Amino acid sequence: MLAETVCSAVSAAGLGIAAVTAYRKRFLTALRITAYSLIPVGLVMTGAVGWLARTAFSPLAWAGFGVLGASWVLFALVRAVEHRRGTRTTRAATGDGSAVPVSPSASAPALGRKAGQGSRPASAPPAAQSSSDDFSDIEAILKKHGI
Repeated sequence: MLAETVCSAVSAAGLGIAAVTAYRKRFLTALRITAYSLIPVGLVMTGAVGWLARTAFSPLAWAGFGVLGASWVLFALVRAVEHRRGTRTTRAATGDGSAVPVSPSASAPALGRKAGQGSRPASAPPAAQSSSDDFSDIEAILKKHGI
């Protein structure tokens, strides 16, 4: 009962502020304030405030929050252990559903490649290119512009 009264008072105060704002010809701001001030009354009318009040004083609800917290701690613990080991498993690397360990710093696994195949795709350029080849295009562009 007290929560409903407080929510109604907050809504009434918000509507009063919206009326003053509309009087000052700031209509969009007044509409925004009106929208915010109607939320508490809407929550009371839907029963959400009563549900929240019953939940706040329910030992079963607090036990449920404890179970959710324990679940969150377990997820965080698993994540920390995976991070500490430096590996995680993924089932997307192979099509057969078997788990393949993947380093956290590795890029996304290539689809369709099995663990026994080579690490580079066949279409990859050779790795041994000289650094002068990398800058030859830039030098050509600079010469073209007279720099």
